[in-house]
Amino acid sequence: MQRQAIPVLQIPSVDDLTSGRARIDALRPVAIEDLLGRDPVPPVPELLGPGLRDAVVCVTGAGGSIGSELCRQILQLSPKSLILLESNEPSLYALEQELHQQLPASVKLLPVLGRATDPALVQRLFAGHGVQTVFHAAAYKHVPLVEANPLAGLANNVGSTLVVCQAAVATGVSELVLISTDKAVRPTNVMGASKRLAELVVEAFSLEVPQNAKGNGHPVTRMAMVRFGNVLGSSGSVVPLFRRQIAAGGPITLTHPEIIRYFMTIPEAAQLVLQAATLAEGGDVFLLDMGEPVRIKDLAEQMVRLSGLSLRDARNPKGDIEVVCTGLRPGEKLYEELLIEAESQPTKHPLIFRATERSIHPKDLWLRLDQLEEALKIQNQEEALEILAELVPEWKKDQK
Repeated sequence: MQRQAIPVLQIPSVDDLTSGRARIDALRPVAIEDLLGRDPVPPVPELLGPGLRDAVVCVTGAGGSIGSELCRQILQLSPKSLILLESNEPSLYALEQELHQQLPASVKLLPVLGRATDPALVQRLFAGHGVQTVFHAAAYKHVPLVEANPLAGLANNVGSTLVVCQAAVATGVSELVLISTDKAVRPTNVMGASKRLAELVVEAFSLEVPQNAKGNGHPVTRMAMVRFGNVLGSSGSVVPLFRRQIAAGGPITLTHPEIIRYFMTIPEAAQLVLQAATLAEGGDVFLLDMGEPVRIKDLAEQMVRLSGLSLRDARNPKGDIEVVCTGLRPGEKLYEELLIEAESQPTKHPLIFRATERSIHPKDLWLRLDQLEEALKIQNQEEALEILAELVPEWKKDQK
């Protein structure tokens, strides 16, 4: 039987039809999120932001994929005010315009154009507005770009975390959550190593915070980290890239035919962060059970078929879209991991797990970070990478 090139569309659910939210003829393309072999992980309602109601919340990197979704979900939890810290003016403007459309009358929205690496700005922001909860999402995350610009990656990813943690402790912020990545686990690239070093900064502050809090009269700042797999639809994600390549007639470019990744949706990622803020005890790393990893080549081929097109390969040389493998990029892994140590513990959410991992004594870490800062100031890449290799021994400098 001859196969027909017919795009696949999805009809609304019975619930959407009976509730009046959708009509029977409201067809839409099948969402890739529906095809990853698992159901979305729902939040546990009592963990979703109980400490955010009537609180002053700040999101750094608010204009990014995760930061902006965090802001949308935080607004639904009725904070007193929401501070958007973002260095990219167009992103900040677009987010502010969007959020104003759904802004409750009781919530104050404050867009702040600036960088999370600016100590004076962050300190003034936290102190002046009485910030209680911080979600630190600001980071450079694109592996090839950071690999080509390691000093910028270190200055932003490590420097911003240090600045935000220092300001949080100094001003009595109640809780801080760092957005991390699975690439921080046994990293093979500078981006992953910089995020692992950012985790070590948070862990060191978690060890020091109880003593510091006693001295300055502030309450203890609870700090935690959340590690993500790949987030569907985020900037740099393979899914929007594949969509563009299919729309252009191909080819779809893969770095390796056997590369696999864990995936989660943007809402899942944001909900994981919000629940981590509730579950945090101090120095915790939180992970989401994301099921089995996905083979990226299978995902690409599936997207071609769902577009009503055929694969062009040796068996079908007259097909529409070819998949081309270009070779692994510098620092890229075939697979990612979520844990450095072997064990994790369950939490009140059945699919969220907590881990505690290796830390560096704060005094030792602060000394080396001061030296790293000096190396960054004078653009001494060799020295900066030597310090990174010492602090994150899983990453090997000669991989650069």
